[in-house]
Amino acid sequence: MVKKKKGQRISNKVWLLISLCAALVVWYLLSIGEQSGRSFPFIDKVVPAVGTMIDRGVFWKDISSSLTCVALGFGLGFITSLPIAFLMAWYTPVQKIIEPWINFIRNIPALGYAPLIVLCFGIGQKPAVILIWICTFMTMSITIYQGIKNIDTTLLKAAKVLGANDLQIFIKVICPATVPFIITAVRLGLSAGLTTLLAAESTGAQAGIGMRIRSLSNSFDSAPMLMYIILLGIIGLILVKVVDIIERKLTGWQEKI
Repeated sequence: MVKKKKGQRISNKVWLLISLCAALVVWYLLSIGEQSGRSFPFIDKVVPAVGTMIDRGVFWKDISSSLTCVALGFGLGFITSLPIAFLMAWYTPVQKIIEPWINFIRNIPALGYAPLIVLCFGIGQKPAVILIWICTFMTMSITIYQGIKNIDTTLLKAAKVLGANDLQIFIKVICPATVPFIITAVRLGLSAGLTTLLAAESTGAQAGIGMRIRSLSNSFDSAPMLMYIILLGIIGLILVKVVDIIERKLTGWQEKI
């Protein structure tokens, strides 16, 4: 029988509790610091900020607006990145033409071209959705493309030897082998969408978590601002857990280390 290491004997729930306690200790130390105290108020001031923002009538509106922007932007990014990634992997001319521009644009911070999006599409939710779409598309298309290119060529050769045509190879070999990379692309795309939210909602949005953080930073209202930042992280963790569940359902055939 293989003996478990000391760290492996502790359950994940206990590790999570330890991690949470450590974070609270660090947070408390920051809250009592002479310079950091103003920027990092402790939980006793941050939690009541939820009620404050609800009383102002903006809390649920901000969450709804941000989730809508991320959902629409990510959805558009996913729908458009799939065919582009497959075309780049399947046809060399397409890859040679498109990939350099994807790599060029994805290295430019979203805040750099956010004003151009506003000039083109006006202010409000529309430019925010477009900005998130651009960022998620760049991330997911490259990730899926790299995944397709890394498929074991032995599988493709074996399928051809057995008489499979291009369509059968695509459906029976490439699609199943690409699922793990698509899941990874989804995870990275969601992260890109959330990290772009602040820049996206600085494009004249009337509501949203990113817009509210920017507004509260201008008034130095640190308690509700920190509450919104933590809320953004919680939303990200929930989305990651949802993706993990989907991954287990779709890639149960994979060997796990």
